[in-house]
Amino acid sequence: MTEQGETGKVAGRKSASRAMTALLLFLFVCLGLFVFQRDSFYLWATAIHVIAVISWMAGMFYMPRLFVYHADSAPGSEKSETFKVMEYRLMKVIMNPAMILTWIFGLYLAWDGGWLSDGWLHVKLFAVFLMSGVHGYYSKAIKDFSADKRSTSARHWRIVNEAPTVLMIIAVIMVIVKPF
Repeated sequence: MTEQGETGKVAGRKSASRAMTALLLFLFVCLGLFVFQRDSFYLWATAIHVIAVISWMAGMFYMPRLFVYHADSAPGSEKSETFKVMEYRLMKVIMNPAMILTWIFGLYLAWDGGWLSDGWLHVKLFAVFLMSGVHGYYSKAIKDFSADKRSTSARHWRIVNEAPTVLMIIAVIMVIVKPF
C-alpha cells in the first residue's frame, strides 16, 4: 500500500471512531427520549428509522458504483488508493451506523406496533436480512480491494448494483401496502 493509502486508512479509522462515538451518543439520547418522552417516542423512532434507512440505502446504491470504477483502476495507482479511502469511509462512517440504527429502530417499531406475527413484516424482514447480506458482501469486497485483489469485474458490480433496488422495493411495498 502506498503512503497515501496508509494515511487515508488512518484518517478513515479516525472517522469511523468518531462515527461510532456519535452513534453511541445518539443512542444514549434516544434512550433519554424513550424514558422521558414515552408518549411521543414511537414518532421519534419512526423518524429515526426512516432517516437511517435513507442513509443506509444511499450507501448501498453508491458503493457498487465506487466498485465499478475501482475495478477499472490499476492496482496500486493513485486512483485505486483514493477509491480505497472512499469505500472504507462510506462503509464505516455512514453505512454501518445507518444499518445498525435501521435494525434497532425497525425492530422496536415492529414490536411496539404489534406486527411481529404479520406476514407482510416477515417478508419485509427477509428483504432487510438479504440487504444486510449484500452489505456484508460489500464489506468483503472492500477488504479485497484494499488488498489489491480484483476477483470481480466492473460488469459484476453493475449487476450487483440492482440487488439493493429490488430489495428496497419489496420492503417499501410490504410496509406501505401490507398485502397480507
